[in-house]
Amino acid sequence: MTEPRAAPPSRALPAEDGVPAAAGARLSPSAFGTVLFAIAAVPRLFVALFLAGEPVWDGHYYDFGARRIAQGFGYSDDLPLGGGGVVEWHPWCHYPVGYSAFIGFFYRVLGDSPRVVAAVDALTGAALAWVTWRLARRALTEGRARIAGLLVALHPGLILYAGLEMSEPLAALTTLGAFWVAAADARRTRGVILGSLLLGLSALVRPQALLCAPFLGLLLPIPYRSASSVARRLGTMLVACSVALVPVLPWTARNCRVMDGCALISTNAGWNLAIGAFPRATGRFETLHASDGCREVTGQVQQDRCWFEYGLAQIRAAPRHWLALVPKKLGYTFDHESFAVEYLHEARPASWPDDKRARFRAVTSTAHRLLVVLAALSLFARGRRKGSLVQGVLLALVLTLTYVACTGTPMFWPLVVLISAVPWMPLPGAPSWPPALLLPVALLGTTALTHAVFFGEDRYHLVATPVFCVLAASAFRRSVTGGRAATALATPPQASA
Repeated sequence: MTEPRAAPPSRALPAEDGVPAAAGARLSPSAFGTVLFAIAAVPRLFVALFLAGEPVWDGHYYDFGARRIAQGFGYSDDLPLGGGGVVEWHPWCHYPVGYSAFIGFFYRVLGDSPRVVAAVDALTGAALAWVTWRLARRALTEGRARIAGLLVALHPGLILYAGLEMSEPLAALTTLGAFWVAAADARRTRGVILGSLLLGLSALVRPQALLCAPFLGLLLPIPYRSASSVARRLGTMLVACSVALVPVLPWTARNCRVMDGCALISTNAGWNLAIGAFPRATGRFETLHASDGCREVTGQVQQDRCWFEYGLAQIRAAPRHWLALVPKKLGYTFDHESFAVEYLHEARPASWPDDKRARFRAVTSTAHRLLVVLAALSLFARGRRKGSLVQGVLLALVLTLTYVACTGTPMFWPLVVLISAVPWMPLPGAPSWPPALLLPVALLGTTALTHAVFFGEDRYHLVATPVFCVLAASAFRRSVTGGRAATALATPPQASA
């Protein structure tokens, strides 16, 4: 059987896409990539080196885990056994290990100075801009792809995030990197396998990355023409999921061996489900207490299972209460962006008086909201002829949701839901949705779904911020011949050199 290959690279997609293919043509792709990395790195390094403080909130635990790993103790802490300073090594995995292991490597090699993690996080953010550009080139013109990369490089929220010892930039980098590796390989089967392996590594940073694995099967050019074609497509999705588990299983085996039970990656899923479902749930993070439901537990795995069962019981007992919280959860996740500012304030209170905090929160939230609105324009084609009525109704819906979001209490999450759902619909007059563009949409959709089920906080949308940047850069591109977005899945995407 012949190995499926991608379409041969072209220098650029057609200029009638709306943004000239020669935009920024004075720079070759390699030169632009270098410049883009520098543009992203400079402000992030400034924030990381001069604005960051001690790790706080979840960052404290990530940093503690990284130091233990760097010291050779593994992902663990020490428990006192009684008097005399006697302690016992105690493994743990409440948080995913990936980010702490990543930072721990650099602590081990370069020392555990705060400047080490600051530089690593800043360069991680710069690499995210570069990878976003590379992925966008698989589906958009060179000019549009460069816009996507620059949006990530200059996004104020992502720049401030360089001062936080948090896992979201690394999670976004590894997930989008998996998409790029899979889409860029000329041998599609090999690309899907390599992308799935990298997605498995990404899951060690953010377990929800596994939800994106089935979508890698879209990269294989299997037309939707018969039941056998559908079966083949489902088979590729199953293979991608299986391969993505390969990097995870050694960590699972470790947990089974040293913990009080088996845990796939971490032990916070039950905790998070309970937070999103128990009687005191508000839609965002709330601290659980033993009095809420799990009084007698002896280990992390047992505790996680107890809270998971408790959360399911609460959903079964009061499903309307749980469903009524979904809009609030999505609102807390997508309606604003303030976590980076509040983290920096918590770390260095004297440097962030109330008026400064308010100004920076306004800047980051405004940038995020504007990006969401621009991303919604990716749903529309340029120069469309067929499907004008359907596209007109969709445009009216987007404009109405934007008006409502901007004139009252900010409510941008309905736009996010629309952006996550519409690309999968075969609407007349829709723009092209090649797999390399649908994969980021899958990341956005799985992010929204995850936090609709559990709970929401604005930091969780940072993983999908590069997706908004790619979609914003793709607004009003060409329509698909024949007017059906689903046809894009049957053929390989064009690639720019």
